[in-house]
Amino acid sequence: MDLSLIRTSLAARRPHHALPQALYNSAEAFDFDLKAIFGQSWLLAGFTAEIRKPGDYMAFSVGEWPVIITRGRDGTVRAFHNSCRHRGSILCENGHGNAARLTCPYHRWTYDLDGRLLAAGRMPEDFDKGAHALSPVACEVVAGAIFVCLSDNPPPTATFREKLGMMLAPHNLGHAKLAHEATLTEHANWKLVMENARECYHCPSGHPELSVAFPINTSRYNRRDQDPTMIAFDARMAELGLPSQQVGESWWDAARFPLNPGMKAMSMDGDFDVAKLMLEADGGDTGSMRWALEPNVFCHSTAEWTFAFIAMPVAPRETLVIAKWLVHEDAVEGVDYHVDELTDLWTRTNLQDKKLAEDNQSGVNSPGYRPGPYSHEAEPLVINFVDWYCDKSNAYLDATTHG
Repeated sequence: MDLSLIRTSLAARRPHHALPQALYNSAEAFDFDLKAIFGQSWLLAGFTAEIRKPGDYMAFSVGEWPVIITRGRDGTVRAFHNSCRHRGSILCENGHGNAARLTCPYHRWTYDLDGRLLAAGRMPEDFDKGAHALSPVACEVVAGAIFVCLSDNPPPTATFREKLGMMLAPHNLGHAKLAHEATLTEHANWKLVMENARECYHCPSGHPELSVAFPINTSRYNRRDQDPTMIAFDARMAELGLPSQQVGESWWDAARFPLNPGMKAMSMDGDFDVAKLMLEADGGDTGSMRWALEPNVFCHSTAEWTFAFIAMPVAPRETLVIAKWLVHEDAVEGVDYHVDELTDLWTRTNLQDKKLAEDNQSGVNSPGYRPGPYSHEAEPLVINFVDWYCDKSNAYLDATTHG
């Protein structure tokens, strides 16, 4: 891969400005991002609620790389490259399923749920099945959320496990179920999709429904100790034993924040859409715990649900957005919640964001595009995201040069 365009573009980026054009629309940047960013980072794969029983599995793709996650008979969650050790066929199509063993549909090589090769027909007597287990993928489970990293040297996770686990634990994801999953194709580069997802500068005009309950003044996020509303909220959460103040590292962060006055829930009308709550403290009046990972995820965990937004790159100007809603495992569809009501707010929001990201991509493609400055007041998380992207990219380039 010729990295000269990447090096030149990164060097041309001005501090606190958007990226040069080629990083948003070139094939070279897309290939680079898969290897340097998605191939080297911890990614949210899903939730243990999606693979609850032994034999359950979920298969998905990171760019062009297929991955499968299983729950073994011992209850352990494991991740593997979804590639048969015979001639490389995928074992399972993307999606969810249950199987006592994983059998390649091509030539019937069969694997246990822990990745061991159990059967390979018509191979010689001295064939060593033990040398042909599925190739593992690094996997971490934190308070019911599953993360994978495709690198042979994943970034350390001790602080991540401890502090995100502390923030997520009250939301009871170990007793959740997947209520709904939806996908949306956005004709925009994944970085533009995520820049849009990292700010609410556009919310007053772009998301009238979300703005009913969601506090759109994003400056509070990084200056909560100067905001009386946030100070009072933090004190009330402390009395309830709920951690609220921001934690994180360069590649992830989490914080709890209050909703707008009079709003109990992040919904179309500010009231709960799910009768069976995940977090019952103070009747569920606990705001939202927002948590996010670079490069491609943000989530909200509220008293009634957890919503996950995952952006997967498909092509230089195409991104697959995966949305998941989790509710309490005892909540009964049609009684305790209705899927159309549960999903209404974020479905509208995602469709609005699709239009914004696609319009952004169209403008970035223009020969008149020049990277402009971000707002420190309204876009601090976008600055963090793009700075992280540049730092991660430059580190990969350095390692490639000197490795």
